[in-house]
Amino acid sequence: MGKLSITTFLSIDGVMQAPGGPREDTSGGFRYGGWVFPFASEEFGEGIIDVFTRADAFVLGRLTYDIFAAHWPKANPPGDPIANRLNDLPKYVVSRSKSEFAWSPSSLLKLEKDEVSALKAEYSGELQVHGSCSLAQTLLRMGVVDELNLFTFPVLLGQGKRLFDGSADAAGFSLLNSTTTEKGVVISRYKKSGEVETGSFELPEDD
Repeated sequence: MGKLSITTFLSIDGVMQAPGGPREDTSGGFRYGGWVFPFASEEFGEGIIDVFTRADAFVLGRLTYDIFAAHWPKANPPGDPIANRLNDLPKYVVSRSKSEFAWSPSSLLKLEKDEVSALKAEYSGELQVHGSCSLAQTLLRMGVVDELNLFTFPVLLGQGKRLFDGSADAAGFSLLNSTTTEKGVVISRYKKSGEVETGSFELPEDD
């Protein structure tokens, strides 16, 4: 049985919109596209490669798929650990308006819990979600996400689409590993561990 992971870039206040460039996603009047660029470094690149080396397949929302499909087929040098996987591995696309996709191998995925669970059963490694804000939020609501790879950047954006919108299915997670780059990017990998545990620091009431 494979596992479903979400990898995303987040600002301190949880924004994930348009990290890669100013034209990536300007919806809602977002003005800070490309906010990840100033924090690029060798350590950051190594963190990204580490994620992609675990991929067996990708699950993508339509907007992220279109962005990737416009770029990665043109940037596919032999031996590139990111480009080669994105171009060669299966890609499952969640879309309401399109059922056929030119970037091979790609196919349509119905966003239903049974469909996602059946897809996970076909693999032994990771099915990776990258970006894809609405898709990621839906998968978190469905409770089918097994791991989170969060790259948190030292910037406060104040506006934009956020990964955690208050609708996620409650769950406990354990930290598998974490590192911080020289430019302050915190790279953390979390594994779902079960139900949320609670307790209390209240003093016992007197009888």
